[in-house]
Amino acid sequence: MRHINSLTNTTVKALRALHERKYRRQSGLFLAEGMRIVMEALDLGWTPKHLAFLDGRQDDPLVAPLIVAAENASAECLAVSHDVLAKISRKDNPQAVVASFNETWTELDQMISGRGVWVALDRVRDPGNLGTIMRSVDAAGGDGVILIGDCTDGFSVEAVRASMGACFNIKLAECSEAEFLAAIPSWQGQLIGTSLAASVDYRQANWSSPLIIMMGNEQAGLTDALTAAAKQLIRMPMLGRSDSLNLAVATGISLYEYVRHAHPEHK
Repeated sequence: MRHINSLTNTTVKALRALHERKYRRQSGLFLAEGMRIVMEALDLGWTPKHLAFLDGRQDDPLVAPLIVAAENASAECLAVSHDVLAKISRKDNPQAVVASFNETWTELDQMISGRGVWVALDRVRDPGNLGTIMRSVDAAGGDGVILIGDCTDGFSVEAVRASMGACFNIKLAECSEAEFLAAIPSWQGQLIGTSLAASVDYRQANWSSPLIIMMGNEQAGLTDALTAAAKQLIRMPMLGRSDSLNLAVATGISLYEYVRHAHPEHK
């Protein structure tokens, strides 16, 4: 265990840099903040690289088990001052615990060859939406998320936080639109897309698995090529003046429509 009070410490700078995508990709590491999320990762078998916590909290009944688990996993444990923790987290009132983990990505062909339930996101830009969708995928018993094209990072601090730890329990893949379209012919299940112009009410669709649910960019929706690739196009009725739903909300509704059909015991 190291005690760090210096804001210019090399490890502190390296951890703070993980807020930037380019440094996450260079190091292969990402940050997770908060005792609940870090404990979730440890419970699921993820091995931290670093565990930074507020100095003086070593004997805290919530923090102490995290330290023991991190030490058992050979993580570097850092007892840091409030100012150092604030610098790492970029918050004036930081969580008591911050940990770094290795990014884990799944190859697209491994996902396509499976028989699970996936959400494919076309150019999702809001990390809060992405994290919320990861949480919904996990809650609905889904397998993972496929990020198509220029998406926000699934391992950004904001996405990890919004996922409430679900990012540690689902699979993530990245691919270009061309790679996704090239892989789709080998997919043996349903491929559902959402479209305002679709004529099929989402409640009338075939939600049998294996299943990929394609959701489009927050402003533009699915591209023409992805729309054309869908085996089914669905819409959600708009009864008020709003002409669309938030991306994460629409994805959650779709996932639970799948649950309603696939797991009638949870109706």
